[in-house]
Amino acid sequence: MSEIIADWTKGVEAIVYQHCAACGARQYFRRSFCAACGAPDPEDKCSSGEGIVYATSLVCRAATPETKAHVPYNILLVDTSEGFRMMAHGDNDLAIGDKVSVRFKQFAGRLVPHFEKAS
Repeated sequence: MSEIIADWTKGVEAIVYQHCAACGARQYFRRSFCAACGAPDPEDKCSSGEGIVYATSLVCRAATPETKAHVPYNILLVDTSEGFRMMAHGDNDLAIGDKVSVRFKQFAGRLVPHFEKAS
């Protein structure tokens, strides 16, 4: 079994994905097996935090009282340079195709990945 690396879900400024040694697939949500081939124990790896915006959705209505202070906020799908797609927050002016890099921000009391245009 590979070593588990802490990430933003545990309050650490990192995005962790998994890589399958058997087939080479990469997956974002941690599992005890590879979703592509079923091999056990994919390896945890840290992402560079770089990617390209695949989709964007500006949220203009708070879903909860905790998110009201953040409206409007942008939710993105980002194709990372490592080859997996993830959902995250991002600057409101981002558009499909923009090259982005991650930083981490507090959102409704939690640390979350937040993408901005890459320099």
